[in-house]
Amino acid sequence: MTTTLPALRAAGKLTQADLARAVGVSRQTINSIETGRFEPSLSLALTIARHFERPLEEIFALEG
Repeated sequence: MTTTLPALRAAGKLTQADLARAVGVSRQTINSIETGRFEPSLSLALTIARHFERPLEEIFALEG
């Protein structure tokens, strides 16, 4: 899975901790998603997409 999450955070001037608080997870979870060590649940992915007001597919994509 690939993600544009780091770029979206940077554009919004959000730290990992800021985003984590906004979507109700730990900073470590956001870090793990961004580094590819963890794939978010559907509900978390949708919550992140809603936070950024972007389509899910703009933030997360399957590789290949």
